Amino acid sequence: MSDPVIKRALVSVSDKTGIVEFCRELSGMGVEIFSTGGTLKSLQDSGVSASSISTITGFPEIMDGRVKTLHPKIHGGLLAVRENADHVKQATENGISFIDLVVVNLYPFEATVAKPDVTFEDAIENIDIGGPSMLRSAAKNNESVTVVTDSDDYALVLQEMRENNGATKRTTRLRLALKVFELTSRYDRAIASYLAGAVGGAQQAATKMTVSLERELDMRYGENPHQSAGLYRLTDENGTRSFGDFFEKLHGKELSYNNMLDIAAAVTLIEEFRGEEPTVVIVKHTNPCGVAQASTLAEAYRRAFSTDTQAPFGGIIAFNRPLDMEAATAVNEIFTEILIAPAFEDGVLEMLMKKKDRRLVLQTSALPKGGWEFKSTPFGMLVQERDSKIVAKEDLTVVTKRQPTEEEIADLMFAWKICKHIKSNTILYVKNRQTYGVGAGQMSRVDSSKIARWKASEVNLDLHGSVVASDAFFPFADGLLAAAEAGVTAVIQPGGSIRDNEVIEAADANNLAMVFTGMRHFKH
Repeated sequence: MSDPVIKRALVSVSDKTGIVEFCRELSGMGVEIFSTGGTLKSLQDSGVSASSISTITGFPEIMDGRVKTLHPKIHGGLLAVRENADHVKQATENGISFIDLVVVNLYPFEATVAKPDVTFEDAIENIDIGGPSMLRSAAKNNESVTVVTDSDDYALVLQEMRENNGATKRTTRLRLALKVFELTSRYDRAIASYLAGAVGGAQQAATKMTVSLERELDMRYGENPHQSAGLYRLTDENGTRSFGDFFEKLHGKELSYNNMLDIAAAVTLIEEFRGEEPTVVIVKHTNPCGVAQASTLAEAYRRAFSTDTQAPFGGIIAFNRPLDMEAATAVNEIFTEILIAPAFEDGVLEMLMKKKDRRLVLQTSALPKGGWEFKSTPFGMLVQERDSKIVAKEDLTVVTKRQPTEEEIADLMFAWKICKHIKSNTILYVKNRQTYGVGAGQMSRVDSSKIARWKASEVNLDLHGSVVASDAFFPFADGLLAAAEAGVTAVIQPGGSIRDNEVIEAADANNLAMVFTGMRHFKH
């Protein structure tokens, strides 16, 4: 079977990016174009020859456009098998003409329900019915019909038509059909997820979840050279997310698998301080080894670096402000793998680019809050809500006789934002909005505390007057006593242990102020 020539096209898009130019090219190739509503108006206003879908159906668009393409003359024209003589005969008898190209993208349901003030009525009105129906009909009959859902594919379709006397290749039609079912599957899951929330209130993991992965970037290898790897664009009921949606690499070697993990760790932490005083995060092997706030970005970097003067070599640094020359000069004194900033001030990029192996990454937008995260195991996929809940100052419960001072509260809140990004068990010492000692990933909370104290002593940071944060409750008083010995004056922890009273008594005996958050932050 030869590739079918495109003679008639049905065009109906919500996202009109590039549609006028695309249809002008189609019209120039002799393609007859039929369209609906706003798309038809856009084409005609731009001088592109196009007719109303009603010309095909003989029926007006009714019910505020809810009913316009759900018609036998549309779906018959899409689904008829051109090589089936009986199909062709029935089409002729019923006045049905073939449709060779469908260009449709759907009502923006996901974008609509993402709005904080969306109403249920608005959400329902943005459930597309005719669009998915046309897409599925066209995709099913991909032997004969070309279907386009993505403006990025317009140029490919036009190129193939020019090279093949108005036809597209079979392999292209099949690939475009695949994109249809990926799109409609995600679209339906997004609707189901929204309605589940409307019915049940709190977000719950769905009984069935459709996830699509499309390779975005090749990785030279995985965590180790013998492991193959890639970065995949993720599509699920929360929409499509890719590295390119949030970042732009401006300089340096290609990013590796481990780089991507570190970027995720650094950025999710620095975003805890979005809009706050200048803050710098230094990450090594996904754990923060230094975090600090100050009146300038350069001072924040120096303070973060002073937490651990060894780990930052080859590390990843993220900034919550545009990277200025003073801070960049300070950072430039050592080699770092990656610098991530929301902007780079004049002259900074030119200076930093002199080190060829350093990667410079621009964060173009904030990461999405909430949604699901996935972790694979050899026996299945684990799915959970992201740990995006925050604890406000007013959520804290003081459980000791001594109330924390305002300065202690500020340090406790600073520490709590950081400790949820450190691998469990976590013990974190903070003083004057600077990390003083980080104990991460130990099997014992006491061991984490010892490591944090040892790291502080290595760089001559005095823990007297500091505060301590624990990602989960202290199961025994020994962990708290170790902190008291180090000179801590205040403690923040979730609480919830059967020995809470014992721990509280130990805090009172050492004149410590302690607050409970009621929320733990395990990170495995």
